[in-house]
Amino acid sequence: MVFCSPRLYRFTEATWEAFSLPIFVFLGVCHPGICKPMRGIKVKGLSSLRTPVSDGESHVELSIPLVEEETGSSSSVQSTPEIEKNYVHRVYDAIAPHFSSTRFAKWPKVATFLNSLPSGSLVLDAGCGNGKYLGFNPDCTFVGCDISEPLIKICVDRGHEVLVADAVNLPYRTGFGDAAISIAVLHHLSTENRRKRAINELVRAVKKGGLILITVWAVEQEDQSLVTKWTPLNQKYVDEWIGPGSPRIRSPSPFTLESIPETENNSKEHEKDTESLNHMFKGTMPSASKDDSSLQNQQEYFVPWHLPYHRAEVSGASACALANGLAKKDDNKGAVVYNRYYHVFSEGELERLVSGMNNAVVVDRFFDKSNWCIILQKTL
Repeated sequence: MVFCSPRLYRFTEATWEAFSLPIFVFLGVCHPGICKPMRGIKVKGLSSLRTPVSDGESHVELSIPLVEEETGSSSSVQSTPEIEKNYVHRVYDAIAPHFSSTRFAKWPKVATFLNSLPSGSLVLDAGCGNGKYLGFNPDCTFVGCDISEPLIKICVDRGHEVLVADAVNLPYRTGFGDAAISIAVLHHLSTENRRKRAINELVRAVKKGGLILITVWAVEQEDQSLVTKWTPLNQKYVDEWIGPGSPRIRSPSPFTLESIPETENNSKEHEKDTESLNHMFKGTMPSASKDDSSLQNQQEYFVPWHLPYHRAEVSGASACALANGLAKKDDNKGAVVYNRYYHVFSEGELERLVSGMNNAVVVDRFFDKSNWCIILQKTL
């Protein structure tokens, strides 16, 4: 699914060929070939699932089907699970300006990859965030996309060519790019099928011989003290549990989660919060394990983001999140605390996800800054 806002797009003539044939109107001008063929287009006002941009304009929601003949993906992969809507999409929409202010340093390995690309390469950054890598190599042309409209607006304000899009259903024409990057994105997808789908989409979007760099958070964190601040989730999310239509997620009321304590004197509160979390998922999620041996194999977490009070009401999203129980105040830190969903990757897991692909091979793999990373090359 792609959520669009009429002012959140900027494209030059050089990048029109990135898209397929339908015609859409942005800023009152018709442009051919922006997206893959689609059906079921819906136009509506501001959705309760989206954070309004600062000028208060209404949103245009474009519902894009999967290209089933290319991927054979099921509807469960196409539909965004509730846990991603509540603990990825809504969170990044709410924290976008503050998050962006912390994201400016370029990782050396990513910089090396981008600088190694031939001059004139067209590069896709899928999950571009605030666009810190867009335009990094001045000899290449960059296009970016992200699921968060507020982050895309930040990119637009910086002059980048971007749109709002879902990593599991990229709107770009097959084989349009020379290279692609996916930096710290896949760990926000809650099922293995969706993670595979996102990789397939990256490969689909580049030409034969094109390179794709993928990085994800690792189980093997260099600073293990950080992990103690995360809330472990022992239930392995699968399509049958989180997919739309599942009887276990039909309740319209959002999950209520407590914030994650970060000091030793809050240990009792931590136990209380964990019990509350387990109660909300009773019958579908086992209790969070407290023994170290189980945590060694833990891969599903909620990771906190502390949004300072003075940044919390920029869009009004925090007030809504607090009212719905999706965030909690921490008066000691003077912040609204959000929980972000992460699936942290074990060694070799990325390679296993692509092992069955017949159109791409792994040409490099490495561990960098508590991230597992691979470089793929498209072969067909």
